[in-house]
Amino acid sequence: MEINAVLVAVIIMIILCLLRLNVVLSIFIGALVGGLLSGMSLDKVIATFGTSIVDGAEVALSYALLGGFAALISYSGITDYIVGKIIQSVKKENSKDSRVKIKIILVASLLVISILSQNIIPVHIAFIPILIPPLISLFNELEMDRRLIATVIGFGLCFPYILLPYGYGHIFQSIIFDSFEKTNIDIAFNDIWKAMLIPSMGYVFGLILAIIIYWKPRKYKKIKVEEDEEIGKLETYPLVVTVIAILATFIVQTFTESMIFGALAGILIFFFSGLYKWRDLDAKLVEGIQIMAYIGVVILSANGFAGVMNETHEVGALVKSLATITGDNKAFSIIMMYLIGLVVTLGIGSSFATIPIIASLFIPFGEEIGLSAMALIAVIGTAGALGDSGSPASDSTLGPTAGLNVDGEHDHIRDTCIPNFLIYNIPLIIFGFIAAMVL
Repeated sequence: MEINAVLVAVIIMIILCLLRLNVVLSIFIGALVGGLLSGMSLDKVIATFGTSIVDGAEVALSYALLGGFAALISYSGITDYIVGKIIQSVKKENSKDSRVKIKIILVASLLVISILSQNIIPVHIAFIPILIPPLISLFNELEMDRRLIATVIGFGLCFPYILLPYGYGHIFQSIIFDSFEKTNIDIAFNDIWKAMLIPSMGYVFGLILAIIIYWKPRKYKKIKVEEDEEIGKLETYPLVVTVIAILATFIVQTFTESMIFGALAGILIFFFSGLYKWRDLDAKLVEGIQIMAYIGVVILSANGFAGVMNETHEVGALVKSLATITGDNKAFSIIMMYLIGLVVTLGIGSSFATIPIIASLFIPFGEEIGLSAMALIAVIGTAGALGDSGSPASDSTLGPTAGLNVDGEHDHIRDTCIPNFLIYNIPLIIFGFIAAMVL
């Protein structure tokens, strides 16, 4: 049996990540082995990897600038003020009921904010470095398991785009719609969210499971919290400047459709507000950029990996193998399509980038085994989403880790990727299978 280069590349990348090799190095080695195994020359693998990186440059720069902007917001003292007030409330009451109540409020708030970041205020993961690092001391005080936070944020980053046709969800569903148009299958745009309704329940089930599993207390190293009177003070001018900067970022991003110029607008307002010295602001800006820049580097590397995998032309071979293995068994065929979608998304790290690849292969295969258009939408949408909640190269896992690991107490693979992978992907496959069978 011929070895598939794409499958080998993804497996190598995952194993190296699990062995705690740096994600960027794991991605590069996986791409190198996969490319060489497919018959590409070393020069071609390197050249393809390098040219494909450009595809992620805008996103990487956007995340870096949004990270800097987030740091400036945090520097204004708003997040410290809110966290300080909550911590004071915890220590004042210090009862079991009050601590449970605050944990519930925190989880619910992070869930709502994560969902809004995909649709109503589409800043994606940029809110994480604003909110999460200042909350770490509070999480420790309440002995909250950070895997719970990682899975709650993971839900908010993924569930909305596969179901709701707004913000990033509109982009995701537009990619699915365009893929069907290219194959001359007539579907309505509104059919997509209807077809994804059943699969999206996999995320809901997973979220409930995550809360049950990770609600138990977990101790981390304590971060000292200042408890002086200054915690309760917040100057009016910094608050006004911060609000204006946030509004400017949102407005500019909306009109220019560019996260880069949106972030720059907010940053410039801080610099020209006279609120702080430029030297101090510059230090904080660089600090914020550093937090998110690593995510940008991983995204660039993931684009290089995707480019090499596309160049191998072996994703199609995976599907042909699928047709040979499954034969006329509809149920088995659907499961195998989901597993292929999972493998491809784990390697590429983005469901958005995965959809065009798998749609071109799954649509003709799905028609051949008798799937309806609605069932095909469910299969493609679910197969694309699989792996997004768990890929070491996905911004849906990199974002939470960037916020939760500021003190080195949260491991990217074991505390973000594996919990998200197990909690969400298994229910997604189950609910996606049901959708494909009944639609």
